[in-house]
Amino acid sequence: MTTRLRINHWSDWLQPGSPDDSRLFHSDSSDRVWGCPPHLGQGYIQEIPLQDDLSLNIHHYQLYENLLIDQPGEANCLEFEFYLEGDALAGYSSIVPYLGFKDLIIKRTRRMFKLEIVFQYPSLMTYTQAFRERLSPRNQVIFEQFIHCLGQSLRRRGSTPERTFQQLLQGQIMPFAEMTFDQVLPESLWSEFGHLDAIRQSPMVPTMEPVIGQILSCPYQGTIRRTYLTRQVLRLVALHLEAMVQPRLRDTDLDSIFQAATILRQQLAAPPTIESLARQVCTNRFKLNRGFHEVYHTTPYGYLKSCRLLKARQLLQTSELSIAEVAKRVGYTNNSQFTLAFRQLMGLNPKKFQMHAWQLGAVVI
Repeated sequence: MTTRLRINHWSDWLQPGSPDDSRLFHSDSSDRVWGCPPHLGQGYIQEIPLQDDLSLNIHHYQLYENLLIDQPGEANCLEFEFYLEGDALAGYSSIVPYLGFKDLIIKRTRRMFKLEIVFQYPSLMTYTQAFRERLSPRNQVIFEQFIHCLGQSLRRRGSTPERTFQQLLQGQIMPFAEMTFDQVLPESLWSEFGHLDAIRQSPMVPTMEPVIGQILSCPYQGTIRRTYLTRQVLRLVALHLEAMVQPRLRDTDLDSIFQAATILRQQLAAPPTIESLARQVCTNRFKLNRGFHEVYHTTPYGYLKSCRLLKARQLLQTSELSIAEVAKRVGYTNNSQFTLAFRQLMGLNPKKFQMHAWQLGAVVI
């Protein structure tokens, strides 16, 4: 069963809680606590303000059914997320930029236990740049194309795309509250952005575990607590950024992996076999598999599947294609297999997702 909610703020689906809740790992009177409504699930989200532009959120809840949340774009922020257990991403950390786009958020019935470290302006600028600098030269080019695309879409007279992007991060302009990301990103850039999107997530490294433990077991209160937690969350973010160091592959081997990924993204409907793909990029099957694990933390087939479903989601949101046509476009000859793969990723079948996406107003006619 799936419940759909239309809200104006991310916390509107929750009910007010108390810092005295015994389920919390630790709390202070300055914390903001929200609880799951009993008819939707159990657990809480705890927001711990640390600085004017920095907060720590602890998500610890279980939903009884899938929840679809339709909400307009909110203030820009950059989140570092650390999935601890329960969710399909358990053991992974990721970087999630929010640029005020309208979205259809799907919350799964899986247990959610994660830490969110949220940066707003001005720290948002610092950590966006830190992420940018740790990208490979190829990914930096894609990032620049993305910035140029957003800047051009806003068409601000007398301003460069880079300056427009900075104004967007600073909250000086909020143009996307009623637009989805898929409406803004052109088809020519979608495939390349899918490549950049794949590297936002990475396995958590062992050095993160004691830092997370210190965050969850903080023994202090008041100002000392905020200072202690600020130090720990910034250390955790630094560890994530350090883990983004590029794979230790030779330049020629790395180029082969990037070329192979591009071929897969461009040939979703009829991809080459692994052997053929390896030959096309002048490597062998062993190096190809090892390289994909190094760069994308999955196999070539796993990468292909992710790209197919990402493209399917885009088509379902921005076109009037039938489910069968979408499945065919992304390389599925069996509609049942496509439906199963999409439901495993999104938590609902393609038809229902498309219906909700159209109600959201995401379809461009």
